[in-house]
Amino acid sequence: MASPRRNQASEFKQVSKLNPKAEDIFSLQSYAAAPKIDGVQISELPRFNDDGGSITELGRFANGALEGSGGFQIAQINYSDMEPNVIKAFHLHRRQTDVWYVPPRDRLLLVLHDCREDSPTAGKTMRVILGDGNQRLVLIPPGVAHGARNIGTQTGQIIYLVDVQFSTDKETCDEGR
Repeated sequence: MASPRRNQASEFKQVSKLNPKAEDIFSLQSYAAAPKIDGVQISELPRFNDDGGSITELGRFANGALEGSGGFQIAQINYSDMEPNVIKAFHLHRRQTDVWYVPPRDRLLLVLHDCREDSPTAGKTMRVILGDGNQRLVLIPPGVAHGARNIGTQTGQIIYLVDVQFSTDKETCDEGR
């Protein structure tokens, strides 16, 4: 015979009292859906497997525009390696849109923060796990700061498309730190 289900809340016991500073910053973990940032797009990608391996379609382009991206026009494709536990600190672009892809065998935590003054989600922060068995593209609009940490055990890889070509020239550089 099964025992009756007990009320877990009535069984909760306070383990320790926190100091005032810790009490001020303490909050319970939220398991609600992560907040979304206006203009950030996460697209799940189809992966096709057969007995010889797999293929993932990263994107289809019509006249240089990535389909389903609201008109994103590719100007450059980049590839970056990140060693395990490395953090690439926040940076942002005023003009450039990024589209990131991390292969499924890698595992990166992407953190986004909306720095745009006129955005309906100004000041919001969003966390996204890339790779980790998933196939996705993340479109990051201008004015959204972004940084990543390799939380995997091997060198992580990022393939990213941009709509502004990289430049070190002071007049055209769009790499804000």
